Amino acid sequence: MNTPPPTGDQHVLRHDDQVAVITSVAASLREYRVGDRDVVLPFAADTIAPAFSGAVLAPWPNRLRDATYRFRDVTYEVPLTEHERLTALHGLVAYARFAPVAVAPDAVTLRHDLVPMPGYPWPLRLDVTYTLADDGLTVAVVATNLGATVAPYGVGFHPWLSPGPGPVDACTLRLDAARRVTVDERLLPTGTQAVTGSFDLRAGRALAGVALDDAWVDVTPDDDGLTWAELTGADGRTVAVWADATLPAWQVCTGDGIPGIERRGVAVEPMTCVADAFRTGDLLIELDPAASHEVRWGLTLR
Repeated sequence: MNTPPPTGDQHVLRHDDQVAVITSVAASLREYRVGDRDVVLPFAADTIAPAFSGAVLAPWPNRLRDATYRFRDVTYEVPLTEHERLTALHGLVAYARFAPVAVAPDAVTLRHDLVPMPGYPWPLRLDVTYTLADDGLTVAVVATNLGATVAPYGVGFHPWLSPGPGPVDACTLRLDAARRVTVDERLLPTGTQAVTGSFDLRAGRALAGVALDDAWVDVTPDDDGLTWAELTGADGRTVAVWADATLPAWQVCTGDGIPGIERRGVAVEPMTCVADAFRTGDLLIELDPAASHEVRWGLTLR
């Protein structure tokens, strides 16, 4: 019997010296390199992706307090997946299979139809497209509400950026955002505050001795309406992540103490909303029946 790998089918995209590998499980970005330089931390096809590596996070990113929420006067319960903090972490599709609907040498679109369940009774279609081009890798996700009532929705992404040949402590990180989300002991939001000290990443900050697992909002877009995060390694190369206006929040995690990562890379996660949006309503998308919502972000190596 041929046992399928836990990452599922592998879709290999190529464009000049760029190679990206997309898995059918979680529509994950398992590998992305330019020449011999990794852009994201790769992981083996025959392993379970460590710490949500490369996964699409939907229909909510980050944590949901007590795995419960109330929407339109109805209370829902979803599976508790982070028992230490009593939260539901990173949505419902991080270990779901996506099927290819369009395949090309430099692009692939994968689809997952989320089946209604007691805690999320909305049929949601997710189409995830990865495209390689001269300017790097672009990711687009279109979510469509196939149901008859309004659905709560959010989406995020979990690339672990590679520091290159040196350690994370030799890197600097820059992020175009002016406010940090404050959290309690369960890493759930308590408010926001203007960035100061090690949380002010706008001019770039050395990561030596800095441990982060935090979210940022109040982003500052460039003239093209894009927000940027940049991780520069010891080799002088910069992994740049951009997000369009549909992704107004970012999470950054340096991977300290996280099994399978252990500070080997930095998660830089564009999101539509921060943790607990299903409960707070902050930046929550309410998706009408038959309506679609699209987000776009990407990676490039400089």
